[in-house]
Amino acid sequence: MKEIKKEDNEQVDEQQGNKEIEIPEQLPVLAVRDIVVFPYMIIPLFVGRDISVKAVEHALNTNRLIFLLTQKDFNIETPEPSDLYSIGTVCMIMRMLRLPDGRLKILVQGLSKAEVLEFSQAEGFYMARIKKIEDIQIKEFTLEQEALVRTVKEQLEKTISLGKNIPPDAMVIIENIDEPGRLADLIASNIGLKSSEAQQILEITDPFERLNKIRELLNREIQLLTIQQKIRKEAKDEIDKTQREYFLREQLKAIQKELGDIDEKAEEINEFRKKIEEAKMPEKVKEEAEKQLKRLERMHPEAAESAVIRTYLEWLTELPWSRSTEDRLDIKAAKDVLDKDHYNLEKVKERILEYLSVRKLKEKMKGPILCFIGPPGVGKTSLGRSIAKALGREFVRISLGGVRDEAEIRGHRRTYVGALPGRIIQGIKQVGTNNPVFMLDEIDKLGMDFRGDPSSALLEVLDPEQNNSFVDHYLAVPFDLSKVMFICTGNIADTIPSALKDRMEIIYLSGYTEEEKLQIAKKYLVPKQLEEHGLNPSILKISDKAIRYIITHYTREAGVRNLEREIANLCRKVAKYVAEGKKRKFYITSQKVSRFLGAPRYLPEEELKKEEVGVATGLAWTEAGGDVIYVEATIMKGKGNLILTGQLGDIMKESAQAALSYVKSKSKELKIDEKLFSTMDLHIHVPAGAIPKDGPSAGITMASAIASVFTGKPLRKDVAMTGEITLRGRVLPIGGLKEKVLAAKRMGIKTVIIPKRNKKELEELPKYVKEGMKFVLAESMDEVLKHVFSRVKKKVAVKKLVTV
Repeated sequence: MKEIKKEDNEQVDEQQGNKEIEIPEQLPVLAVRDIVVFPYMIIPLFVGRDISVKAVEHALNTNRLIFLLTQKDFNIETPEPSDLYSIGTVCMIMRMLRLPDGRLKILVQGLSKAEVLEFSQAEGFYMARIKKIEDIQIKEFTLEQEALVRTVKEQLEKTISLGKNIPPDAMVIIENIDEPGRLADLIASNIGLKSSEAQQILEITDPFERLNKIRELLNREIQLLTIQQKIRKEAKDEIDKTQREYFLREQLKAIQKELGDIDEKAEEINEFRKKIEEAKMPEKVKEEAEKQLKRLERMHPEAAESAVIRTYLEWLTELPWSRSTEDRLDIKAAKDVLDKDHYNLEKVKERILEYLSVRKLKEKMKGPILCFIGPPGVGKTSLGRSIAKALGREFVRISLGGVRDEAEIRGHRRTYVGALPGRIIQGIKQVGTNNPVFMLDEIDKLGMDFRGDPSSALLEVLDPEQNNSFVDHYLAVPFDLSKVMFICTGNIADTIPSALKDRMEIIYLSGYTEEEKLQIAKKYLVPKQLEEHGLNPSILKISDKAIRYIITHYTREAGVRNLEREIANLCRKVAKYVAEGKKRKFYITSQKVSRFLGAPRYLPEEELKKEEVGVATGLAWTEAGGDVIYVEATIMKGKGNLILTGQLGDIMKESAQAALSYVKSKSKELKIDEKLFSTMDLHIHVPAGAIPKDGPSAGITMASAIASVFTGKPLRKDVAMTGEITLRGRVLPIGGLKEKVLAAKRMGIKTVIIPKRNKKELEELPKYVKEGMKFVLAESMDEVLKHVFSRVKKKVAVKKLVTV
């Protein structure tokens, strides 16, 4: 083709030297696919469509001129005029060769750009009336334009250096051309543009605008070629590295063979076979392990899958299929360990000792599934460690808070890259025994959304009837979890799915009382913090009153975490004084606490100074323990509206409405004028308005306050009460009795009214809690009202308020 082009160039130059070729107004149209022909461009074309063959034959029979238009969509087999671009190139047919299959091969040279004015139908082809498009003539270049010409030439050279294939003959011509329009056309025809981009350049009449567009396209091409070269280099380097490592390994094997060293692969296979025998796996698991070992033996060591099988065999052989720790069945010793580590928590300790007792009588028994539910800081997690210590077992803990993927429990299948077993199997492998104490912390905070539901994956794990054949997705063989003692912990049981909750034995841990916190601080927290801060009892001693003062004025919690922090804070302050050499001995009393810890953060509720109308003493349960609340009620002139304030929850608001309805229904027995309910507004307020309050247990307290304000009788300040009320005045049971009674005792209240149905919980209270207290077991609101009104004959004239 190069010889043809050279010869043709000479012919065209000779023709142009003699005279300029005249282009007629009408020319036959040749539709070309996926290519744009530019002026001065010489290109061979294959013509096969009938319409195109007839157009070429017509041109050859006349003036050898033909008008080339590019198709908008190259997939169209028989294009209509609307399927062609309106601007194309007038070309001269320089050579024609008829091929055996009927197609024509023509060599054409672009002469000039032209625009279609009108299409007409000839005999089997299209004719077009055209208008020649001349480039804008520029006599003198500006510096900017001259710089553009040079820049484009430099860019083209750079593309060649980066690997772009452009014919050397074309480069010679480009180097000698300074005319911007012709330079742009020549470059566009040689850099392999898309037909849409090339057509866009063809249609630009301003030479410098056309050349500037070429500059942009060349700049993009340079960036692409640079990235392509970088990728090619990185791929080559990686291949070279892999080949080098392969040759080195083969050489090393040959050297080892010559020296008589044992083959690595054979040694590894023998080692795995030995481990499989030592692991004492169940028969089915052993069969799977041997099957995978045979696959590894047949496989090339460098194969990608060999690493996967090797890792799988390591997991199978390292799991404790038959390794167990022997339980310490000494009941007394286990009790001593539990008592030493934790104060009180009798229910939990009793349950563990029961398990040990049964285990002593029956060797093979399923591990229990316990679930500790209680507020933060009461020692649920540390209790798991104590249980493991008491049983003489290994301890493993995983946190389930925020886990959303069931693969965390069951593992990933080996088809995934980087697959691993789930956290259950990982924990078993970590401790190396098949009967550890396994703690699943924060089970109430498991995630459940479109990404997965791990709580459903736990159903098999925490079911003693199923977990003897737990199948992890990675292992794909059953593992016996029936010997494992699972302990779950959580703050609330409501968020645990019911199916999962049904599989567990739930043990509720209530918050510690002030007396219990004092004992925990004396026996555990203070000695621990003294040791951690390099102190001893001869340097620092804290009185019981000081500890009580810290509990009531610096913490508000159900557990003892913040109490431990405050004791640690106290120890740090003392350690600083000792390190500075100021003083060697400290005795902390309740008066000195604020000197070290600053002003008290919490102030307990003040005791009522006198008995008042409409102020009832109630008992509430909070996360920090029990508390005394005062429910205030007052009436004012209005239309019988009920106003509730103090940031009350929906349940508490409903209790207030039920209490008001009860008092209204008992107006005759209570000697209340019924007109008051329609002419007076009732306002109920529970102080500490910034703290949200909810629950039904303040029902009888609010009913007492309402009855007091409407009858004008004051309520006793030395009687506290708790209980849910119904519309018919029945008193329903409540929770948190222990904490509420202790709150009343702290406040110096000796008489507490509780629901009769809480009698069983009352009997279970420790003796020190009930000591000096009088309990009234109420079944109806009538019984409550008999005990709450003051014996002092004092009554406010409520009826007069109506006339005010």
